[in-house]
Amino acid sequence: MKGETMGFEDKVALVTGASRGIGRAIAKALAEAGFKVAVNYASNRDKAEELCREIQEAGGTARAYPANVAAAAEVESMVEAVTSDLGPVEILVNNAGIIRDSFLAMMSEAAFDDVVDTNLKGTFLVSRAVVKDMMRRRFGRIVNVVSISGLIGTPGQANYAASKGGVIAMTRALSKELARYGISVNALAPGFVDTDMLAGMNPKQLEPLIKSVPMGRAGTPEEIARVACFLASPENSYMTGQVIVVDGGLSV
Repeated sequence: MKGETMGFEDKVALVTGASRGIGRAIAKALAEAGFKVAVNYASNRDKAEELCREIQEAGGTARAYPANVAAAAEVESMVEAVTSDLGPVEILVNNAGIIRDSFLAMMSEAAFDDVVDTNLKGTFLVSRAVVKDMMRRRFGRIVNVVSISGLIGTPGQANYAASKGGVIAMTRALSKELARYGISVNALAPGFVDTDMLAGMNPKQLEPLIKSVPMGRAGTPEEIARVACFLASPENSYMTGQVIVVDGGLSV
C-alpha cells in the first residue's frame, strides 16, 4: 500500500462520514498514500471497521471513531481520541453529509434542520475541533466535500443546497483566516456520483439529471477520491479558498 506515497507518510488524516461512498473511497486513497487514517462514522460501525480491516490488511493504518458530527461533545471526544491514538490531525476531510429531499412546499422543519445541522454545522464543529492544533503546528489541510447543488441548486434540495452553499462560503472565509498559519482550506464539489446517497434520490428526479451530464454518466467515488488526495498533498502548495468541481461537465 505504501509503494508510491505523496510525502505525507505517517501523518494523520481524519475523514468524516467515511464508512461508505465518497468518504470510504477517500479514506482508502489517503491510506494508500501513506496517511494514518481516522475513519469517522455516525452509526454504521460494521462498515467502518470493515474498511479499517481492508486498509490494515493492505499494510496501512486505520482506526474507526464514532461521532455524530452535529454534536459538539461527540466531536471533541472523537478528536481527542484520534490525537491520543494516532497523533495530531493534520489533514481533515469534512465529508459527512445527509439528504432529506422534498420540494419546499412539503419540506418539514425537521428535514431542513437535520440536513443543515449535519452538513453545515458538522463541518464547523469538526473544523473547530482540529484547527487550533493545526495553527500551533503551522500546518494543515482542510478539504470540504460539498456538491454542485451548493453552486447551481437542484430542485427538491433546498435544504441540501443551502447547507452545501454555506460550506462553500465557510471554506472561503476560513481560507482567509488560516492561510497565514500554513493551513489551506478548499472545497471539492462532486456532481452525481454512484453512491447510496444517489440511489436514495427520487428516480423521476434523478433520471433526467443524469441524462443532462455531458459525459453521460454518474462519477465514481474513486474519481472523487483522487482529487481529494491532490488537495491534501504537497503538490497542492499554493491553492486555498477554491471550489474544485468534478461533475462530468454538468455545471458548465
